[in-house]
Amino acid sequence: MILAGDIGGTKAQLALFEDGAHPRAPVREERLPTNGSPSLEALVRQFLDASGAKPSRCVFGIAGPVSDNVCITTNLPWHVDGHAMSSSLGAHVTLLNDLEANACGLETLGPDDLLVLQGGVRSRGNRALIAAGTGLGEAILVQHGDTWIPMASEGGHTDFGSRDALEDELLRWLRGKYGRVSYERILSGPGLADLYRFFRETKRGQEPPEVAMAFDRAEQPAAVVTESALDGSCERARLALDRFVQIYGAEAGNLALKALALGGLYVGGGIAPRMIPAITRGGFMQAFFEKGRLSPVLTRIPVSVVLDSKTALWGAAARALLH
Repeated sequence: MILAGDIGGTKAQLALFEDGAHPRAPVREERLPTNGSPSLEALVRQFLDASGAKPSRCVFGIAGPVSDNVCITTNLPWHVDGHAMSSSLGAHVTLLNDLEANACGLETLGPDDLLVLQGGVRSRGNRALIAAGTGLGEAILVQHGDTWIPMASEGGHTDFGSRDALEDELLRWLRGKYGRVSYERILSGPGLADLYRFFRETKRGQEPPEVAMAFDRAEQPAAVVTESALDGSCERARLALDRFVQIYGAEAGNLALKALALGGLYVGGGIAPRMIPAITRGGFMQAFFEKGRLSPVLTRIPVSVVLDSKTALWGAAARALLH
């Protein structure tokens, strides 16, 4: 028996698999909140106690940099030591960066799990994955023969680069709030909420009182922004969402150039599938293309949105089953 998990800043998806099973065929699966748990081990024990299982191997994709099987999580107050967990649980524990797990999961997906934004030119070459959710993750998949080897990355924490006067103003606003500004400060759930607050403070777009009240009271205000933008009830929300999508496309293009991702660029994470109408309006791909002399390279790269929210879980399972 093996245990696989996708451990994010808000939730964890845990699943048990029989040895030799397909990585998308768990025998038990559960989704648990992470932000109320004192540690990953406590969360895992809660799941195992309920199932009565005793796995021999565990692989967890976790949101944060992993070094020597140890991770200090980015959006949770956890210090996760895979070696210590191995001894405590009596099972071999492997930690992967969550985007490395997500990248491993791409191989398990079928055509129905992807929404193609650009067919591009199918070529041999590296692939890249960008995924906005509670934070922003990025990964590069290096081609090796007929396979792709995922490389962990913390590219979402690189410096945000503004592209026009509005984004210059946004950068100054965020710098006043946080100091240093990374792409994750915008391309995440909290980032979308801050983008809306920026439009509010600079008095851009109309804001109906009921939307303002819902935003101010919401536990997840980004969801209010997305819903109000997509249903047309709030101009300010639409402006915020459209700019979010443009910045997302621009950073996806940056990643595609850094990886020279001729094999494809994938947009994963929990946010993109919730805003498909905004992404397909054209702002995402236009910003993706706007790379000056390198724009022709971007027009060749296949671009797809990953629709399966469990891709990182399948990737962690695939890695565990492989060994």
